Amino acid sequence: MSTEHPFPELYGAATGVGSMPGTDAREAARTAVGALEQLPHLPELPARGPGADMIGRGAGLLVELFAQTEPSGWRFADRPGRDTRRAHSWLGEDLDALEEFTQGWEGPVKVQAVGPWTLAASIELRYGEKALSDPGACRDITGSLTEGLRRHLADVRRRIPGAQVVLQLDEPSLPAVLDGSVRTASGFQRLRSVDRQVAEEALRSVVRALDVPVVVHSCAPGVPLPLLRRAGVAGISLDFGLLTERDDDELGEAVEAGTVILAGVVPSAGDGLSDPAGSVQGVRRLWRRLGLGPELLGRRVLVTPTCGLSGASPAYARQALSHSVKAARSLVDNPE
Repeated sequence: MSTEHPFPELYGAATGVGSMPGTDAREAARTAVGALEQLPHLPELPARGPGADMIGRGAGLLVELFAQTEPSGWRFADRPGRDTRRAHSWLGEDLDALEEFTQGWEGPVKVQAVGPWTLAASIELRYGEKALSDPGACRDITGSLTEGLRRHLADVRRRIPGAQVVLQLDEPSLPAVLDGSVRTASGFQRLRSVDRQVAEEALRSVVRALDVPVVVHSCAPGVPLPLLRRAGVAGISLDFGLLTERDDDELGEAVEAGTVILAGVVPSAGDGLSDPAGSVQGVRRLWRRLGLGPELLGRRVLVTPTCGLSGASPAYARQALSHSVKAARSLVDNPE
């Protein structure tokens, strides 16, 4: 199934996954916009604490659903509290910083939000079990998140009028949701797997309700490529090191159908990086195995770090983004 909102036309492009180190929103935005000349992204700074983390930010986007932190993690609450206000405040601070550094920007900009299945697998209901255990709660989360994303995207467009906004849904828990390996709140058992068709329909409902291209990111093994394609996503972002040759056919079909692959090949933490062209050698090998035209490589593959950069040093984060840009250019200059 093709997406109604195709990915922007880019050539030899790179982007970040989302999170950045530190607590300085302006510095993070300056780095993301400065390094990522074709597709800058809205940085997330989880080091600030609850509400700036992926789940807290996602909970803050929900409409008429509220969550707060408990000793066990995030849990739904009756009314908005300090954690909701903090999530809203930090998102506003991040958007202010991105707006400052994208004055006059014309082109694609990526924003990230946690997807419905990872939210459901991470937030507990009021009585203590994870929302994933309750199909009605999962539907409520999906609808509430969709409305929240609609408002969020409208805000981004107001702030950056020249932006072609791309939305990335972070779904690191999706493979576990599908194979029944999400642990109960107690940790002693596992929740029943969600039917693949139900999971697909929920994602499709989000994709169709938003008038932007949607990418799904998952840095876990076993990303369900065909399911995501049927849901109508424009791109799939994954840790390239977790792929096996068993994934070849599904990846090839996705590329031939026009799906953009955001290939996580640059380590998200470490001491140093050497050869950008070497980072994408596995992508070139995949391309040859699939028999795809080398001219497609720079158009259908974007280079990213393997996952978020929140665990890296600020210097390494800057280096990883610059390295990703150089690696993406090498796919164009030397596709074979």
